[in-house]
Amino acid sequence: MADALALAHRAIAVDEVPVGAVIVKNGKIIGRGHNRTRIDHDPTAHAEIVAIREATRALGNDRLEECDLWVTLEPCTMCAGAIAHARIGRLYYGADDPKGGAVDSGIRFFGTPTCHHKPEVYTGLEAEKSALLLLDFFRSRRD
Repeated sequence: MADALALAHRAIAVDEVPVGAVIVKNGKIIGRGHNRTRIDHDPTAHAEIVAIREATRALGNDRLEECDLWVTLEPCTMCAGAIAHARIGRLYYGADDPKGGAVDSGIRFFGTPTCHHKPEVYTGLEAEKSALLLLDFFRSRRD
């Protein structure tokens, strides 16, 4: 999670919402990402999607079975769908997102009958640090 948090800090440096993600296979990071929606002018460039794209290129495969995704914020519906399509084995996330999350908040995507792949989910990892980054970021934008 330390690597995901470092990527969230990198997002702040380019005025993006501070979310970072890494994908790990066999103890090695194969994909990294932080939010890039504004700098890429791409609404799909969430940290998870950026990391998934890098990991699938690294493996030369659209399936990320036996991979772990570590992300600082609960994934949204779009990212939960991408996690399922990529067949990621385990999802670890930091802060809950009551407004936009789709894992344990909102629609609870992985629990829907139409979800064809359900990763193991572990929550609350470095949740306080992850949430504080977001709170500070949005507070500074309001000031």
